[in-house]
Amino acid sequence: MAIDWLDLPAPPALPGLFARAVLRRGTRGTALPEMGVRCQASVDPGHLARYRQVCGFRDKGLLPATYPHILAFPLQMRLLTDPRFPFPLLGLVHLENRIRVLRALGGLGPFALSVQVDDLRPHEKGASFSLITRLEDQLGLVWEGDSRILFRGLRLPGEPATRESEDSLPLHHLDQWYADAGIGRRYARVAGDCNPIHLSAASARLFGFPRAIAHGLWNKARSLAALEIHLPAAGYEVAVRFQKPVLLPAELTLLASAEAPSGQLALLGMDDTPHMAGSWRPLA
Repeated sequence: MAIDWLDLPAPPALPGLFARAVLRRGTRGTALPEMGVRCQASVDPGHLARYRQVCGFRDKGLLPATYPHILAFPLQMRLLTDPRFPFPLLGLVHLENRIRVLRALGGLGPFALSVQVDDLRPHEKGASFSLITRLEDQLGLVWEGDSRILFRGLRLPGEPATRESEDSLPLHHLDQWYADAGIGRRYARVAGDCNPIHLSAASARLFGFPRAIAHGLWNKARSLAALEIHLPAAGYEVAVRFQKPVLLPAELTLLASAEAPSGQLALLGMDDTPHMAGSWRPLA
């Protein structure tokens, strides 16, 4: 697929993109555009420190494995609010997230960031697609993310793909933390993701939630901060699927298999409510 790249001089400002998302209505087609957005970006040390703090990462001299998502969020917003993108942004659901750390995430840049959409396919609740994000340095690709996203307003011909089952490993208590009612606002200030469902109970109720819910990528980041003892500096992949939303405030428990090159994890709430499940493995 030949990509029509939109090259930007800098990451776009978010307020105008959020306004565009709010005003957008209706579906504008049934195919993904063969386009992408890219630009150069560098890491602000102060912003990085705030991200580490809100997600629980220690400063080990490397970027946290989930941090490239934060760098790329303005580009993702620009792509998903582009007039050529067929689906309205509000109402999209983040189903799964996979990151591949090819090399150690050292340095503050500049990096080359790019985002594109791909792989639209039937889903039992509508249609899903991949939002692909890549981070490159002077040596080439260093990190790649794949966010699988659901759009409920489209039905495609064909049968949804079935999930491949894998043998479950024994899981043990690894960590526990309290997600207070304000974590959505604090994460939003760092990540830029100010979706109303994360900010307060009042704004979340407008979208059918009884209370604000935690960002899925905060759940993953906070879990990887606790899981760092299991992961190398590079050469691995972590994939998770988001299950029931975390209604704030919440007490959360992270379970993980034994320390090994490959393993599994689960994030649970009260009464063992499943919020997130996933696995890690070395890259081939």
